[in-house]
Amino acid sequence: MTAHQNGTISFEISDFLLNCFVRSPSWKLWLSLPLSLLFLLAMGANSVLLITIWLEASLHEPMYYLLSFLSLLDIVLCLTVIPKVLAIFWFDLKSISFYACFLQMYIMNCFLGMESCTFMVMAYDRYVAICHPLRYPSIITDHFVAKAAIFTLARNALLTIFIPILSARLHYCGKNIIDNCICANLSVSKLSCDSIALNRIFQLTVAWTLLGSDLTLIIFSYTIILRAVLRLKTKGAAAKALSTCGSHFILILFFSTILLVFVFTHIAKKKISPDIPVLLNVLHHVIPAALNPIVYGVRTQEIKEGIRKLLRRARENRK
Repeated sequence: MTAHQNGTISFEISDFLLNCFVRSPSWKLWLSLPLSLLFLLAMGANSVLLITIWLEASLHEPMYYLLSFLSLLDIVLCLTVIPKVLAIFWFDLKSISFYACFLQMYIMNCFLGMESCTFMVMAYDRYVAICHPLRYPSIITDHFVAKAAIFTLARNALLTIFIPILSARLHYCGKNIIDNCICANLSVSKLSCDSIALNRIFQLTVAWTLLGSDLTLIIFSYTIILRAVLRLKTKGAAAKALSTCGSHFILILFFSTILLVFVFTHIAKKKISPDIPVLLNVLHHVIPAALNPIVYGVRTQEIKEGIRKLLRRARENRK
């Protein structure tokens, strides 16, 4: 309990209640099964991909290291968000502690930025592979991947740490019901009695700085790649070059499309149900994670062959 200078008394809160889909409660019922299946698919497919890359020596190359890093990020993001959402849907376990809420907020913002940065590094990898193929082995090395991973971790860990810090320093004076399935920054911050103008400005600045710069560099890389491919004269060379980028381009499409739809629904929130952005926010943490390893597994011959070898070894060990 805290007394203010104006004479009012308020109560400090120790936990929040995640109260999602208030206007559409039936969504919890029909969403629980597909969300559970997507979660299991994301966990299973990414685990298989990680194990395959780890055990198959032919996949110990920079491109596959980047892919395994992306799979690790997907697994962490899924585990941070989806089990809690399913607990709300199935058992009505809405409560989340004060510190757990801000930890979830930090992981979501940090790892989303790390995914975006990884896609940018993968775009650079494809740019070098197609535009400078002879120099590729000397540029895209294990050392390059290690430095890219360190940069990705440091950039996002340092810049996004202030998002939960700014939210946690606000004074929460009684109301603790979050109209969301997750501890999104602005959904939590608006419960406080203080002004959240700084939180909004910082969130927007970080989002445009991190995601905006990554998307700009990705588009720039693919513009150069497309120009280089269109200049190829050899029969079938253009199709072969584009096929090496196909999987990566599809993954970026999954990632950016849902994100852009989420942004636009927030802009037009007065014209649509408030539950739509909540739904998109949840789906953005599981759909790309479920589809990323499948797209690479289906489109990359080396990964398919690695999975077949893994299955053959498993069958031989059983015998």
